[in-house]
Amino acid sequence: MKRVPLIPFPVSMAKKLSRPLLGMGETFSNFFPGLSRDLDHSEMDMEPREWTAMAVFTALFYFIILFSVMMLVTAAARIIPAQSFGVSFLVGFSIAGASFFYINMYPKLQAKKKIRDLDENLPHALHHLLIQIRSGVPLFNCLVSISKSGYGQISKEFGQAVNEINTGKSEIETMEILARENPSLYFRRVMWQLVNALKSGADIGDTIKEIVDNLSVEQMLAIKKYGAQLNPIAMLYMVFCVIMPTMGITFLLVLGSFIGLSIPMEYILLGILGFLVMFQFMLIGMIKSRRPIGI
Repeated sequence: MKRVPLIPFPVSMAKKLSRPLLGMGETFSNFFPGLSRDLDHSEMDMEPREWTAMAVFTALFYFIILFSVMMLVTAAARIIPAQSFGVSFLVGFSIAGASFFYINMYPKLQAKKKIRDLDENLPHALHHLLIQIRSGVPLFNCLVSISKSGYGQISKEFGQAVNEINTGKSEIETMEILARENPSLYFRRVMWQLVNALKSGADIGDTIKEIVDNLSVEQMLAIKKYGAQLNPIAMLYMVFCVIMPTMGITFLLVLGSFIGLSIPMEYILLGILGFLVMFQFMLIGMIKSRRPIGI
């Protein structure tokens, strides 16, 4: 398994070191009900309690390190012991808690990344499949061709299907397995449609053509919906990033001149700048998260 961000050791070593914490991992895993599914979809061969135990181990590791370092730093700065302990505990607990939740959410993030890769490459792979089916190429050879092409996770999924067929399973059975175990809704739907076409003896080419047309229509509708969602986001940007800062500074200056209040503008401007950076970062994340597949 590849290295996981924030875990200070390789996963195999962290798994061994966290074995004494399996009981705590069993308890905390109940707070993440979808963890088992996310681990399967992200192809991480671990049980939920093992993964959560690693998260607990990592949180304790960071807490001990940061708490010790902060205690030494505050002691060197001759801070009152009570304040030193409070600051050190707060820093260590905050970083440890953040690392704990991030590691437990990591399989879900990886599963979403896999789903996006599948959805992005699915129309291209289907066009490839349609051209070869229309050319008279057998379905198995089409699967082999796609598995050797550069369609990312799609090629990997079809490569696994080719290996299963080579071991003696039928094409229908293999596609049923892909349809059941894949995290992408679009990919599962395509596989089930192909399975039904194979079982009923329908023309695979016509079925794939219909699937491609439906995906194109859904993609166009998603793009139109995305365009409609950008209008209120643009309005939010104008209100909070243009109008409010300008009017707010003007109001403070006028208010200060009327009541004779000396306002430290440098701190206000820094605060506004920090707010604008944070708000625009949130808007960019919102726009990126709502962007449909294909654009």
